[in-house]
Amino acid sequence: MHKKLWQWHVLFLSLFCSSSLASSRSQDNLFNQAKNYEGSSDLVDLQYHMGPVLAGPVNLYIIWYGRWNRNHQATIRDFIYSLSYSSPYPSVSDWWRTVRLYTDQTGSNVTGNIVLSGEFYDYRYSHGRYLSRLAMQSIIKSAVTAHPRALPLNPHNGLYLVLTSGDVQVQDFCRAVCGFHYFTFPTIVGVTVPYAWVGYSGTQCPGMCAYPFAWPKYSGKPPPSTNGGNNIMRAPNGDPGVDGMISVLAHELAEVSSNPFINAWYAGDDPTSPTEIADLCLGVYGTGGGGGFVGKVNKDSWGDGYNVNGVKGRRFLVQWVWNPVKRRCFGPNAID
Repeated sequence: MHKKLWQWHVLFLSLFCSSSLASSRSQDNLFNQAKNYEGSSDLVDLQYHMGPVLAGPVNLYIIWYGRWNRNHQATIRDFIYSLSYSSPYPSVSDWWRTVRLYTDQTGSNVTGNIVLSGEFYDYRYSHGRYLSRLAMQSIIKSAVTAHPRALPLNPHNGLYLVLTSGDVQVQDFCRAVCGFHYFTFPTIVGVTVPYAWVGYSGTQCPGMCAYPFAWPKYSGKPPPSTNGGNNIMRAPNGDPGVDGMISVLAHELAEVSSNPFINAWYAGDDPTSPTEIADLCLGVYGTGGGGGFVGKVNKDSWGDGYNVNGVKGRRFLVQWVWNPVKRRCFGPNAID
């Protein structure tokens, strides 16, 4: 949902200046979550609040806001295609199986059928280059009322994804959020539908929103490697901004599917600031992850880090999510 800064610079600051985190309750909570959740269920009170999950087949609609690199668009599309298609294990669809464990009050699971059903190109920046969070709903409204090639307005099984290019500044982006999800207001869009927003961080804040493929500038030098360089992980699809964006996108898709109207699966007493199934696993990508450590992930011969396979031979690094059966963070690349 409306995330506190769940991204990676908080995790890394914990390694260098943990005393400073004590001054911020929200940051301290994030640090403790990342430290403990990978191998422990003692701190988790994830509850079901009787609302729906996205149980039926989902028609996903992308709104490309701003001017986008075609290669970056292809990478994002292939990740979305990978959610519903079998690839070599461990795959994106294997990772999604953990999300599918979540059910509604009828016992229906989150869907495994997510279809990219339409794309809209808002290359004219219809609402400017400085956007509030609420402006995402107006962008959706523009996309579904455009002429002549509007997106369908689908209140039955539609999910809308607003992706902003690197030259678009969004309220709290880089400072407090890398992405969020919510639902539209009928007074703006006409119906209530779930949506998510993710921004491209490659030109604005890769160290905050594209970790571990970039390093926070204010956290000191990155750790040295044995060959005289540094241990920053290489991006599997060649661009830290888009590869980091994939993990944020995965995070938001997991949460919007299990908590689309902020009345289904979350921890905490405040539905306006819930801790959701991906929030519980901040910065955890493999066994042993948390507290600033990615965990055990694969690296190819080029040193590119990944933990799941996708369509067309793609590889991605995506954050784990909370497994309600195992009661811990989990992904298909787990080794324990």
